[in-house]
Amino acid sequence: MIAKVKSSTFIDSFKFELVNPSCNLLKAVLRDEKGSVCGELETASFQDVEITWKGLNDLPYGIYSLEISQGEDKVRLRMVKRI
Repeated sequence: MIAKVKSSTFIDSFKFELVNPSCNLLKAVLRDEKGSVCGELETASFQDVEITWKGLNDLPYGIYSLEISQGEDKVRLRMVKRI
C-alpha cells in the first residue's frame, strides 16, 4: 500500500498519509462516479509523509474514487463528499 486516507469523507479538502515514501513521483487522481477526472495532484517532494489536497469545495456532493500511484504501485480508494 502506498498511502492511506485519514478519513474517507471530505467537504473541501482531505489528507492522506504516505506509508512508504520514496523519491518517485506521486500522482493522485480524483474521479467521479462516471469516471471523469475531477482533479489531479502531482508531487515529487516528500518532506512530509502527510499530504493535504485542498480546493475541493466546488465539487458536487457524491461518491468519488481516489487513485494514488507512485512508480508501479497503485491504490484506489473510495471517497465521499458530504455536507
